[in-house]
Amino acid sequence: MTPIDPAGTVAVVGAGTMGQGIAQVALAAGHAVRLYDAAPGRAEEAARAIAARLGRLVDKGRLDAAGRDEALARLQPAARLAELADSALVIEAIVEQLDTKQKLFAELEPVVPDDCLLATNTSSLSVTAVAGGLRLPGRFVGLHFFNPAPLLPLVEVVRGFATDPEAADRARATVAAWGKTPVACADTPGFIVNRLARPFYAEAFRVHEEGGADPATIDAVLRECGGFRMGPFELTDLIGQDVNNAVTRSVYEAFFHDPRFTPSLAQQRLVEAGLLGRKSGRGWFPYEEGADRPEPATAAPCEPPAEIGWHARPPRVCAPLREMIEEAGIKVVRDRAPYESEWYITLPDGAALTLTGGEAATPGNGGPHIYFDLALDYRTCTRIALAPSETASARDVQAAVGLFQVLGKSVSVIGDVPGLIVARTVAMLVDFAEDAAGRGVASREDIDTAMRLGVNYPRGPLEWGREIGLTHVRSMLWGLAQEYPGGRYDPSLSLRRRAAVEESLL
Repeated sequence: MTPIDPAGTVAVVGAGTMGQGIAQVALAAGHAVRLYDAAPGRAEEAARAIAARLGRLVDKGRLDAAGRDEALARLQPAARLAELADSALVIEAIVEQLDTKQKLFAELEPVVPDDCLLATNTSSLSVTAVAGGLRLPGRFVGLHFFNPAPLLPLVEVVRGFATDPEAADRARATVAAWGKTPVACADTPGFIVNRLARPFYAEAFRVHEEGGADPATIDAVLRECGGFRMGPFELTDLIGQDVNNAVTRSVYEAFFHDPRFTPSLAQQRLVEAGLLGRKSGRGWFPYEEGADRPEPATAAPCEPPAEIGWHARPPRVCAPLREMIEEAGIKVVRDRAPYESEWYITLPDGAALTLTGGEAATPGNGGPHIYFDLALDYRTCTRIALAPSETASARDVQAAVGLFQVLGKSVSVIGDVPGLIVARTVAMLVDFAEDAAGRGVASREDIDTAMRLGVNYPRGPLEWGREIGLTHVRSMLWGLAQEYPGGRYDPSLSLRRRAAVEESLL
């Protein structure tokens, strides 16, 4: 793969935040950069803003003054599209409206040479549709940078249905030469990241809508138990509820109302009320000056049980728990015959404490149950969520709380929602990723890379699936599908196939 010539000019159309960031990336790679915006004077303003950012890098010692001056000498605002005539690559970062983008490229195509790569930074529109009216659609690609472009390493390189393989390869090589991490993907709704990230928001919002837990608690569990950098409520407040909701609705519409992508009514109500997050002063949480942030629900200290029963062999993700419990000084005795396969811990009043399997704790399959949530790592996580059945005694709930507290965890006791919080979220993320890989949206390696770098997930979803075991993920989804008929939680064909292969090797 050969990148565009380092001496070639890169043009950026659209001088907003994203366009400025892309221009800065191209400058850092040594290109001459032309910055154009249809609004008079905006390209000049953007050039001054880029100069200010480079100045701050000098102040922080990340760039020397000579490097800043040399880069700025290669930055030229353009007043007309005709000034982009010598470009080797043009990247568009204008408003997310299909007709506006199509009109821009129709005007731009006769201006630039035939070997000039044309790219859109769209995050939600079809790359194929944007290029649909072009004379040479084969040279058109999607280059989806993530904001802020100078800092975030990921770029999705999107092949439209008419994109020539050579053009996609050249675009990917160029992105790599700029010091970014390119991932190749097909032109499907949401590409990789915006497609696969939907369950991270959707499952949390659904737990909240069902009264299972409040936003602060859900965020805390996903951070402190699941290992995510931010919870979905605080993250969408940062992104903007209107922006996140618009992406969700766009993907939902593009997939012809597939139930897996159903938007959140609660989030829609926030948008309708103008509670857009940080930028409006209030969203899921308040951001006005002096406002107190809600704290997650955390159980008061409880006495741990002196002894627990241990029945059968746990799922491999729970394997560290027995050693941890014994290290804490709690006696573990074998409970029932070893040939019975379902694993659980028996508490003093007889309730079964076990990892959620996707179903609700009530009615508890004939007895009182307390489910605990999936953790990224049970040794290092600092919080766990518990969901007791209505038949679990207060003594057993306290024993379960005390058990995890003595293991060093904060405990959030939540409502009896199927699949709790982390487990249902991760199961859906794994299924979405397996489905995308099975449909050829991207390679398995690129899918995991995109989700780690694009949204800072602690593990790529495919790697996470292997760690949990795809048979266990499939079982969790079957449990959820039983509780919520309608197709949202039906395991994908790809996941079912790979789980069957895994099962055959056990």
